[in-house]
Amino acid sequence: MENIALVVGASGITGSNLAEKLISNGWKTYGLARKPNTNIENLEPVAADLLDLNSLKTALKDIKPTHIYITTWMRNDTEAENIRVNGLMVRNILDVLSEKKSVQHVALVTGLKHYLGPFEAYAAKGFLPETPLREEHPRLNIENFYYAQEDEVYAAATRDGYSWSIHRPHTVIGKTVGNAMNMGTTLATYATICKETGRKFTWPGSAAQWNGLSDVTDARILAEHLIWASTTEAAKNEAFNVVNGDVFRWSRLWHKIADYFEVEAIGFEGEIHPLEKEMENDTDLWLEIAQKYRLQENSLNRLASAWHTDLDLGRPIEVMTNMAKSRKLGFNVFQDTEETFFELFDQLRQGKLIP
Repeated sequence: MENIALVVGASGITGSNLAEKLISNGWKTYGLARKPNTNIENLEPVAADLLDLNSLKTALKDIKPTHIYITTWMRNDTEAENIRVNGLMVRNILDVLSEKKSVQHVALVTGLKHYLGPFEAYAAKGFLPETPLREEHPRLNIENFYYAQEDEVYAAATRDGYSWSIHRPHTVIGKTVGNAMNMGTTLATYATICKETGRKFTWPGSAAQWNGLSDVTDARILAEHLIWASTTEAAKNEAFNVVNGDVFRWSRLWHKIADYFEVEAIGFEGEIHPLEKEMENDTDLWLEIAQKYRLQENSLNRLASAWHTDLDLGRPIEVMTNMAKSRKLGFNVFQDTEETFFELFDQLRQGKLIP
């Protein structure tokens, strides 16, 4: 039987990289989004609103996917609203496709907030798990929209008889525009601004993050992991951490990034300097930079997500994940994290997103 993928959120970091990988592997691939990605060759765009059942029914009328990859979410003002909205989005897509009886597997991408807590209580005192993070760590006794999304997948899989997998990446690094959580491009835009203005490339985060060990997830590794889990019998009906496979210290990488952009790095010097505040007045400056260098995107807000980078780099503990579960089941793909960042920066330059 032909593998037919529906990538929900195909315009984001995870979804776009996954779509490209699926297509390169010979899958017929549909990419669903409110504003579909039309830049990927052979990706079939599907325009739909996950909160509108009629929109979904119309858009998916003639599509019978064998594999669904849910890679999107919507940010709201409170965690209660995050739970309502993001749980409903998952429920709607699975309900609409239920009657087709074509689905074999559903893969859901969440993240490390599963262990660290939601945005409102992100890595707050009382919610700090033991690291390295392991999949068997129990759910926190606190509201978390990731749990709501998982529960929707579990319920639909039980109802319709297909397998599932849950994927929990650390910070995802990859090329995209308009993504709500985009550390790699955020740091690239910040460094570009520092280079253009002569400002110092100042570490925005905590002492624990500066000095401790960390890891990240290359979007290409996540794509490989999603396809592996959805097509490997032993990996079905399991939750997995997924990261590059190495660890690093920001105290080294920060200076390496500064060297790449030829700016002066300033490390942790006793207090946090939030990037959101550092960049709050740079919107017009970025417009000038974009015009000067004829860049493809002149909106800083579509490239940088300083608020999310601050959450990650401001954590009061070092954060890294354990990948033993995937390794034992046969997933052995590895990515050097320094190369992840520098290859992204090269891509951003080649795509005229930074000078």
